[in-house]
Amino acid sequence: MSHVLVIGAGIGGMTTAARLAKAGHVVEIFESAEYVGGKCRTEWIGKFAYDTGPTLLTLPAVYRDFFSSTGAPIEEVLELVPVDPSFDYRFVNGDSIEFANLSRLRTLQSISDKFGGSSADEWNDLMLRSQAMWDASRQPFVESELVSIGSLAKTPSLLKNLRTIAPWQSLRSLVTNTSKDSRLQFIVDRYATYSGSDPRKAPAVLLSIAYVEEAFGAWHIKGGVGQLALAIRDRALQLGVKIHLGMPVDSIIHDQHKVLGLRLKNETAIKGDLIVANADASLVYTSLVSEDLPVLRKARKAISKADPSLSGFSIFLGLRKDSTSPKMQHHTILFPENYDAEFDSIFTKRCPVPDPAIYICAPSDPLMSIDSEAEGWSILVNAPPHSKNPDRGWDWEDPEFARSYSEKIIDTIEARGFPIRDRILSIHMRTPADIEREVSAPGGSIYGTSSNGARSAFLRAKNRSPLQGLFCVGGSAHPGGGLPLVGISADIVSRAIGKA
Repeated sequence: MSHVLVIGAGIGGMTTAARLAKAGHVVEIFESAEYVGGKCRTEWIGKFAYDTGPTLLTLPAVYRDFFSSTGAPIEEVLELVPVDPSFDYRFVNGDSIEFANLSRLRTLQSISDKFGGSSADEWNDLMLRSQAMWDASRQPFVESELVSIGSLAKTPSLLKNLRTIAPWQSLRSLVTNTSKDSRLQFIVDRYATYSGSDPRKAPAVLLSIAYVEEAFGAWHIKGGVGQLALAIRDRALQLGVKIHLGMPVDSIIHDQHKVLGLRLKNETAIKGDLIVANADASLVYTSLVSEDLPVLRKARKAISKADPSLSGFSIFLGLRKDSTSPKMQHHTILFPENYDAEFDSIFTKRCPVPDPAIYICAPSDPLMSIDSEAEGWSILVNAPPHSKNPDRGWDWEDPEFARSYSEKIIDTIEARGFPIRDRILSIHMRTPADIEREVSAPGGSIYGTSSNGARSAFLRAKNRSPLQGLFCVGGSAHPGGGLPLVGISADIVSRAIGKA
């Protein structure tokens, strides 16, 4: 068995570590922060607990498999609660619609009642295509190690799958060719933002998210989604994984061909047989391995061509409950009048969105507030990355701008029918600069690299590095960002190490 050193105690790092420890390896994790989970955290701010990273869990089978295969079912450590409706979508013209959780029939009925029968038929067509895309891509691409385009060519049903997945088509073009209802188009556009991408450039296969969300459900975890990170940590510790907090890694020690260990910021050298990097791949290949190694040139070039994913500007509100106010569902989306203007601002102009789509998470969870007469809301709007270079992003270090921007977002929420200003008990903000500082995500990128373009998947870091003994896991590596894909990434890396 190998001595495995893991860089980062995010979801991907801890999940990989626990799987490897279960298989008999000796595993140690080195985390720069004083906490585990990376972006997946439930943080207490005053009286309220907020999910400051992921606010829902989809495809829970990924983590059901993790917990059952490493010792005990997920139900023994976490309480998963289905969120119904899964989303409440609201539009500028006053239209609104709620999508049912785990029921296409009820969602189609809702669309028919609100938007008309033809729109319901169009959504059903999109969902049938979405399901076919998931079936075609799940095993050969999402759940398998992506070695090269050539490795995909060996898939027996490649030609049939290509016709289904349509890699030459963008998500936007697919939906506009299927539906003439701009409201449905807005809803599908939002699936691109799940990977931090622009729907006008993101591949059509991202439509499969719609099927995954519908078929496997949207779930809340009692006490906050961040409880998932704590449960994974506990499982890893039970299996003998050593987790070192407050121990940042300075560099990867190697002999130019294979890894030999790690050097910590305190100059301590740790010998190891294998290294799993649960850090942004661009940092792994430029900072942790700074030398010009011939074996890494191709991988570095690919990563340099990838667009960073969008970031986010968050507002965490503590509100006095008011039974006379309109009910806020667990997940609510307030769409802007012009969604394209949002993507232009983020991906072209690199500036904050003047009129952004607003995502509000208002969990009705008594474990997330110590005041029964108050509640916490997490508000997120998409944002360009943090950068001092205006060609690459926006400088989010100005606290006065952050304050005025949050006021503008609150004004928009009020104008859309949710009077909250008089109910505010506390307000805290988190900018892309804060995300970059706290979790070492370049620019505050939430999902690593975006999926802008048909070749984006092949620009993302492969799980098995060309530097022998180095493996990459997490949102910046294959198959991508978000809790389900990060969990799958950990499974892929664990299996790859078994073959190493």
